[in-house]
Amino acid sequence: MAALSREEREQFLAEPRVAALSVAGEAGRAPLTVPIWYQYAPGGDAWILTGLHSRKNRLIGAAGRFSLMVDRLVPTIRYVSVEGPVLDTVPATVERLREISARYLPAEKIDGYVDFAWKNHGEQVIVRMRPERWVSSDLGSL
Repeated sequence: MAALSREEREQFLAEPRVAALSVAGEAGRAPLTVPIWYQYAPGGDAWILTGLHSRKNRLIGAAGRFSLMVDRLVPTIRYVSVEGPVLDTVPATVERLREISARYLPAEKIDGYVDFAWKNHGEQVIVRMRPERWVSSDLGSL
């Protein structure tokens, strides 16, 4: 079991993985933890796209911070978790929706998904987070 170097953890987070987003819940409830698409480039800030009126956005606004965790099982068990403060929340654009969709979808599916999501998912926002605390490990082969 070994912690990842800064370069290794940043590169791992930059790979197109679905993250588990976690944010403090309301009083008497556990943290909200949900899968989410995200965008990140080494050395930069991470961002997510979510509904303006979603519980997720409301809780992130109240907490002022959130965590993302990504993992894999092969060729080794590896994970990276990052937590940090919200830098800003701005209205989503179709260009940002296209950017994040291109990270996860095959090229031939992007236009259809973006068109559907822009028309049907309601008002969306981009929430940007500055990675502040990192936890990472490579646990070796299965």
